[in-house]
Amino acid sequence: MDSSLKSMFVPVIIAASAVVALLIVRASAFRVLHRWGSRGENRPDDLIITVFRTPSIYWCLAVGLYLGIAVSDIPDKYVFYISKSINVIVILSITIATANLGSRTFREYIRRSSLSMPATGLAYGIIYGSVLIIGLLIILSFLGISIAPLITALGIGGLAVALALQDTMSNLFAGIHILVERSIRVGDVIRLESGLEGSVEDITWRTTRIKMNSNNMIVIPNNKLSQSIVTNYNLPEKRLAAQVQIVVGYEADADTIEKILKEEASGASSELPYLLTDPAPSVFLDPGFGESGLNFTVVCQVAGYGDLRTAQHEIRKRIIRRFRQEGITMPYVQKAVYIQQGRA
Repeated sequence: MDSSLKSMFVPVIIAASAVVALLIVRASAFRVLHRWGSRGENRPDDLIITVFRTPSIYWCLAVGLYLGIAVSDIPDKYVFYISKSINVIVILSITIATANLGSRTFREYIRRSSLSMPATGLAYGIIYGSVLIIGLLIILSFLGISIAPLITALGIGGLAVALALQDTMSNLFAGIHILVERSIRVGDVIRLESGLEGSVEDITWRTTRIKMNSNNMIVIPNNKLSQSIVTNYNLPEKRLAAQVQIVVGYEADADTIEKILKEEASGASSELPYLLTDPAPSVFLDPGFGESGLNFTVVCQVAGYGDLRTAQHEIRKRIIRRFRQEGITMPYVQKAVYIQQGRA
């Protein structure tokens, strides 16, 4: 075998062998870590594996290339460029690991804490993108590329992009505004002025996704959502007032009706787990005098929006059953129609 070919073949074999061996060690370490972490409740293996799964591959490649160069007779000119490449790979892998760690730590912190702070895809994207940009700037500086002209060019280009993508940028900043203001958070149940209502699933860089009660998904641009009138059923607290309106005839005694409604509402609050006993149910002669009878409103407190319809359903059934026992009638809407016949 030619000496020059042999001098190239040996370093390649050493580098490839080192990479394969390190990948095997990496897979074994992840397997052991996963088996060890599955015994506990905190599961640190998920965090470590998620953060270092991709960067560890780059580290194996970098170490293999470094060992191949160490035993080779490659000219210094090529060694310089290969060393630069290895350093870029290491910096890029550390950047990816830091971005994964930052976004994952933020997610776990929000999930375990009691802060009323939204944990959304937009927040993850901002953290991940910021770390990647810093890493790329470090790589450019390491390669000897001046960052100042690049930043100037990016500023001019960013202005042109902002003018061309006004709608996209409007949605982006509207999403950031929603996150900072915290008037709408992931998990909140909201109702739009158009009548659509549902639970907020995610707030991304462009749209907000709302899951309706019919199990369908509504996708709304962030700028439209920020300009809309929104009712948030989770603010200032999750507790809601379940209101049930009852109509009885004008011949009924108002005090008797009020007493019956209070008894049924109090009984339902003490028996049904999703109804709260504090504050106690209340009854009002409101809106009062209607077209066909007296209008009463029963107000009970429920733990959350998900129990609202069920509570109203049960209270209505109890009131109907009690009215039938007491012989109280609920009037129908009656209208008199007069037909005037014309002359022949």
